[in-house]
Amino acid sequence: MLDTPDIPDKIQEPRLWAADGWTVRVVKNEDDDGWAVAMTKEGASEPTLVGPWTMGRDKKNPKPLDGAAFITLVKTASEFERRSEQQLHAALHQSINVSANGHRVTVNLDIVPDDDNAYAVLRALDAADEVLAEVRVEPGFKLNRSSAVAWVEGGCQKPRR
Repeated sequence: MLDTPDIPDKIQEPRLWAADGWTVRVVKNEDDDGWAVAMTKEGASEPTLVGPWTMGRDKKNPKPLDGAAFITLVKTASEFERRSEQQLHAALHQSINVSANGHRVTVNLDIVPDDDNAYAVLRALDAADEVLAEVRVEPGFKLNRSSAVAWVEGGCQKPRR
């Protein structure tokens, strides 16, 4: 973080901690009488993760944040973020190795998400990762062993809908 006089490097308050690129805020749970904790990465407009927070001894107010809780919450939110990114990557990028026409071919499907014009690219690669063919397909194209073999054996033409 930059050292600026009006923005502290760290905030350590009972309901708000900020450090190391993360802000952890204890908030009133809108659904019931309890409390929740929201973990937001620096620059993000929405929290990465929101979860329940422990009540204090008076059973009315939240337990104050402390260093150990902050570290644990940031670790949890970071892990959640990493898994979400892995899941998104897996959903948008698929790859399968097939044998077709006597050759080993890797077929990749890369989905390009777009609110107005999503599409996918189907690509065949040889053993040296040289592109043999590439076509644009619908984002809902189902890549599996049989569709990959059929595409390669059919000359890598644009699949029919």
